[in-house]
Amino acid sequence: MIGAIPMAYTIVLDAGHGGANPGATYNGRQEKTDALNLTLAVGRLLENAGVNVVYTRTSDIYDSPARKAEKANESGADYFVSIHRNSSVYPNQYTGIESLVYNRYGDAARMAENINENLQALGFINHGVNERTNLVVLNRTQMPALLIEAGFINNDSDNALFDNRFDELAQAIADGILDSLP
Repeated sequence: MIGAIPMAYTIVLDAGHGGANPGATYNGRQEKTDALNLTLAVGRLLENAGVNVVYTRTSDIYDSPARKAEKANESGADYFVSIHRNSSVYPNQYTGIESLVYNRYGDAARMAENINENLQALGFINHGVNERTNLVVLNRTQMPALLIEAGFINNDSDNALFDNRFDELAQAIADGILDSLP
């Protein structure tokens, strides 16, 4: 991890789903819980590096994607990072990580590439950075925004990586963010 950031940056961290919306589920595991735990861990690392962190949630509550984008815009943040887990129709059908951005070129895509490379180094298959123009948290935010799919929640090997290397996973995401700040 690089040292303290010389200029104060503000990053909005969004833990996907929440409250009555569990997101993807698998064998009792809920995306909203994994996303919140990982978001809080990444946030602590960023705060320790001198970054101002704004959270869309720090507990099991639900806000609409539109409200999350509003919160981000109201904060005047420099970047928006949403953390999720992926899922597929059949258990163990797919494995790996990917990041989604509104525009494949620019600051958000560069940050997403850095994060993906760090997660690949932990053992995840890297499905790259892909454009997704129809996601509210990407198309209504006024700052570079990305959404991380931190492995498939219905893949046993991805869950083993997520659980057994959780601290390294959080550090990889934090380092990818920090290494992308100008």
